[in-house]
Order: sequence, then structure tokens, then C-alpha cells
Amino acid sequence: MNFSSQPLLAMEDFRRLGDYIHTELGIKMPDAKRGMIESRLRKRLNALNISSYEEYCDYLFSPGGQKHELPFFINQVTTNKTDFFRESRQFVFLEKQALPELLSSFPPGGRKKLNVWSSACSSGHEPYTLAMVLAEYAEQNKNIDFSILGTDISTGVLDVAYKAVYAHDEIEPVPMALRKKYLLRSKDRDKNTVRIVPQLRSKTRFRRLNLMDKRYTSIEQMDIIFCRNVMIYFERQTQNRILHKLLYHLKPGGFLFMGHSEIIPYTEFALKPVQTTIYQKVGNGKILKT
Repeated sequence: MNFSSQPLLAMEDFRRLGDYIHTELGIKMPDAKRGMIESRLRKRLNALNISSYEEYCDYLFSPGGQKHELPFFINQVTTNKTDFFRESRQFVFLEKQALPELLSSFPPGGRKKLNVWSSACSSGHEPYTLAMVLAEYAEQNKNIDFSILGTDISTGVLDVAYKAVYAHDEIEPVPMALRKKYLLRSKDRDKNTVRIVPQLRSKTRFRRLNLMDKRYTSIEQMDIIFCRNVMIYFERQTQNRILHKLLYHLKPGGFLFMGHSEIIPYTEFALKPVQTTIYQKVGNGKILKT
């Protein structure tokens, strides 16, 4: 296909796509995003040998497109920026304050298990960072176990997370001692990749989840929830609905970690701020006012 002669994404077609993205994914799609959507979908038109965005829209919204193309569409239009140890101060708080406080609330004796949820896990950098921090803590504090759940709407990034293979330049934020302990270099040195060790992979599982779903089925009660740098894509009303559902799955006294650019109306929920972008659930977490 010669894209030099391909027409632009018409505003009418962009708004068809934008309305769908907003309704189904909750992501705001102002007119200024038209160029981004056009660029990201260009490779799908090429792969499908479709000659126009109008034809692509017709296919996407057909029964066959909803079955076969929708996962590819979601992978293209969602943003998945992530890094190991992103916003590192939060992991310091996790180790120094959140974990000791949570574990002190467990009944004495027996093995203590922590459930942690990375609710917008992208390609796995966040849940594997959590796994490293928790593994280090458990090594120093016996009788502690943990399980990490990573969820995302994009099947493409979840596949990367499940494989747990990363380019060497992606691991730059990982401290050298942790690299040596938890990352395995590929036997094929030309690939210049690493893989998370089986010890951490066995503690981490992944599942597709749309935060816009009415209910988060099969999500157990969590001690810690990370929901970072995703709320910024939602409108206030949608943010509140998602926050309410997240808190339903957070145990009383559990901690909620948000992104550095996100401000949530914690006074409207049973949450107390314990540090910038970090909150603790008070009571049952029900909305206090609307």
C-alpha cells in the first residue's frame, strides 16, 4: 500500500473511533488526538490490506471485526509507558513503611501472605519491580510469602509481561545487586536480552482486565494496589467509579499507590494520604459523599 497517497483519517471516522474508545475503554479522545490515532492505526491498514480508514472502521465495528480485530485495535490505541523502579521513592516507602505496618497487623504465628495487584501493569516492569522488592523483604523477614497479580487491557503487553524477556537497556533503573540476583542474561549474547528469574515469575501472574468493567471478577482482596499513570486518561466521573471498584478489593488498612501526576479526591473516599500519591484505606472504603 502506498501511504503517501492515503487520505487522512477523516474527522467523522476519528469520532466514530473516539466515541468507541471513550465508551468502552474510558479514555478521553479529544480532537487533538486524531493525528496520533491515524499514525498508530496505519500499520493495521497495511497488515489488513485495507485502503482507507473508513473501510477500517466498517470492519472494526462489524461482528467479524469485533471478534478478530478488536484486540489489535486496543493494543494500538492504548499507551503503555513503563519502566522498572519508576517513581522509585514509592518503592522505598513500600519497603520501609507499608510492608512493616501491614505485616504487623497479621495474626501472630504462621506464614504471612501479602496479595499485591498491579492494576495497569503494561509489559510487566511494575509487577516484576514489586516482586524484587518483596523478595528482598521476605529474605530478611522469615515466614513471609507474597503473590502479585498484573492486569491490563492490552493482550499485546500482557504477552510481553508473561514472557518476562527485556532488552538490556530497559534494565538500567534496576540496581546492580538486584540485576545479578533476579535477571538472567540470554545464552545468545547477540540478542542482548535478560529474563526475570523463575523464582519471581512463579510469584507473578497476569490477566486481561478492562478497568471500565462493571465488576472485577476473580480479583481477590488485596493488601496493596498499584494504579499508576492510568487515571489521567479518564474523566472525573470515570475516575471515581474506578477508584470505588479498586477500593472494594483493597483490605482495610491496605495501601493504594497512584501516579505522580494524578490527584484523586481522597476526601470523598475512606482514604487517608500517607505520602504524596500514596493512600491508606480507612474502614470499608465506601464513598463518603458524591
